[in-house]
Amino acid sequence: MFLRLLQLQWKSYRRSAAFTSGVITSVFYLFGVLYFIGIFTLLGYGSFYLLDEEMGVEPLHFVNQYMIYGNSFWIVWRYFIQKMPVLNIEALLTLPIKVNTIVHYALGRTVFSFFNVSNAFFFIPFSVVLVNNGYPLFQVISWHLAIVAIVFCTNYLNILINDRNDVFYGVAVILVLFAVFQRYEIFDITTYTGPVFESFYNDPIYALIPWLMLLLLYRSTFTHFKRIMYLDAGLQVVKKDVQHIRLGWLNRFGRTAIFVKNDIKLILRNKRSKMTLWISLMFLFYGLLFFTDSSGGLYDNPVWKIFAGIFVSGGFLFTFGQYVPSWDSAYYPLMMSQNIVYREYLNAKWSMITIATVFSTLLATFYLLFGWDVYAAILTGAIYNIGINGYLVLLSGAYIKTPIDLTSTKKPFGDKQAFNAKTLLLTLPKLFLPMFLYFAGSFFGGQWVGYMTVAFTGILGYFLKNKVFDLIETLYKTEKYKTLKAYKQNI
Repeated sequence: MFLRLLQLQWKSYRRSAAFTSGVITSVFYLFGVLYFIGIFTLLGYGSFYLLDEEMGVEPLHFVNQYMIYGNSFWIVWRYFIQKMPVLNIEALLTLPIKVNTIVHYALGRTVFSFFNVSNAFFFIPFSVVLVNNGYPLFQVISWHLAIVAIVFCTNYLNILINDRNDVFYGVAVILVLFAVFQRYEIFDITTYTGPVFESFYNDPIYALIPWLMLLLLYRSTFTHFKRIMYLDAGLQVVKKDVQHIRLGWLNRFGRTAIFVKNDIKLILRNKRSKMTLWISLMFLFYGLLFFTDSSGGLYDNPVWKIFAGIFVSGGFLFTFGQYVPSWDSAYYPLMMSQNIVYREYLNAKWSMITIATVFSTLLATFYLLFGWDVYAAILTGAIYNIGINGYLVLLSGAYIKTPIDLTSTKKPFGDKQAFNAKTLLLTLPKLFLPMFLYFAGSFFGGQWVGYMTVAFTGILGYFLKNKVFDLIETLYKTEKYKTLKAYKQNI
């Protein structure tokens, strides 16, 4: 039955618009996967010699000591990037297929996630190097298998975190406390977790503990989703009374205000879209990594200040704007059947991004405490986001035909992520192009000429708005029916 379900899933994907329209994106995605596989393999092979010869520390002891931070990173990274297994649950439940089979199949598919497989490209070479350098084979294998079980534990923990708020808040509080205590040297968690990972190597019998934890976590995840997988209960959309939001003061801005009001209501009424506001606020503090000494001088190059400036001022752009027009996928066919002017629709999205960018830049004025050059990087990034990146997210939106189900947080195995690997790859040009412009300008005239080059590019893009919007509008009209077809499909 598992093989049959896999065949049905593959046929669904082959017939979807995402398969036919995302060839170019898939090529970039493949190169990205190969790149990270190569990096992980090199790290797995070279980290032993780097730690042993260059840093003068015992490699396995060092890895075990800081393994807790690696696991924490994977939990956070999975939460924002990893997509949940997508299944047409309602259709399967009407067929003579056991619910247990459906849940086991969906959970089993996550084992082959890139986030699980990529770990093998680090730990297998690292384990081979350990054996080649005299470490006992049996003990290395037991340690390696224990780490594999822990990686899978983070996989199923991520599934629970995405579907249960109590688990999410509990894990988030623990990770934040660990980070704060470590940063201010109040409590060093590695002194307690290091010996735990060491025990998997010193006494192989302890390697069974992570596998027992994995079985318990899998069972907990299985039980949770099986309990809510019913058409008349668990999968039914919960309807709630909401407060009517008028926003009449926006009517002075003409027909564009209609779409702006719809976006504001969408953000305030839905959990997933509301999350974009919180993530945007988190982006404001991302610059602290670059503008303080917490990085140990790693990001002292001014090029990284532009990178941080783009992020600090563009949080809303990268979270909400990246998914235009997918936010409207539920009623996009209805909109297209009305007398909708694409220019007004796109201008409303761009206006939302612009207002949010300006607001984020004002909130980021506390960076003046770090110097005028720091805030100048943020201000430069804001100008570039308005004049260039605001158009780029609209352009990429014509090709990202991924429907967003705003009720999916109540559905097991739904795609509830605010990010995914595809949008991450399409974000890279928006980040690295301004860094290249800064580098080109600073090469000829120093830091401030670099800032001016990036800012001038953003200002030029702003004055070319009408020309750029003509191109974007034509593109959306060309892709209109492909987008409508994609939004009607479930893969």
